[in-house]
Amino acid sequence: MTTTLPTPQGLLSLSDAELGTSSWIEITQDQVNEFADATGDRQWIHVDPERAKAGPFGGTIVHGYLTLALAPVIMAEVLEIQNYAAVLNYGVNKVRFPAPLAVGAPVRGAVTLLSARERDSGNVEATFGIRYEARGSDRPPCVAETVYLYR
Repeated sequence: MTTTLPTPQGLLSLSDAELGTSSWIEITQDQVNEFADATGDRQWIHVDPERAKAGPFGGTIVHGYLTLALAPVIMAEVLEIQNYAAVLNYGVNKVRFPAPLAVGAPVRGAVTLLSARERDSGNVEATFGIRYEARGSDRPPCVAETVYLYR
């Protein structure tokens, strides 16, 4: 489901609205390895499938920050704003990683608009709650509040 708005100002009347849920995304071991190379976080629970089989999760798990980094993909699928000059990732208020995400386990995000306010020159600052869901798990691998600035 996609919520479509003609302009960012449409967000101002939607606070606490559930905007939708993205489709399932699968993160591969190759993607995890590339993320590890990019960040220097090469902990074996992420990059060593053989060792991880005997580890606490029974296999490799996705980096929490890689899971969080899916936010732009999830947002683009769930929210379409048709007319704006630019959208900026303005920050993150809260992030938690309550449960591990197994490499290859499908994950998606449910998005809620928590707040929106008009700033100078007609810019809109919006805070979104994203609850990531892993197929087959009752606990989310990530819960975050992301902030975007629409110009």
